[in-house]
Amino acid sequence: MEVTDLINLMVNNGFAIAVAGYLLIRLEKQINNLSSSINKLNTIISTKLGVVIDADGSIDDSHKVA
Repeated sequence: MEVTDLINLMVNNGFAIAVAGYLLIRLEKQINNLSSSINKLNTIISTKLGVVIDADGSIDDSHKVA
């Protein structure tokens, strides 16, 4: 691949990359809020059911009952 090929690749795909980056930055707050809500729901449901859930999420303990 030559320099001109690389420049053409960046020019042709630059708009798509810019739009994707903009959307990722803009949606990051909403994704974090959704993640927090899911974690809260997970805690509430596990408390109601008496199920032990690993807070780190590294090990799936959903089959264990307190």
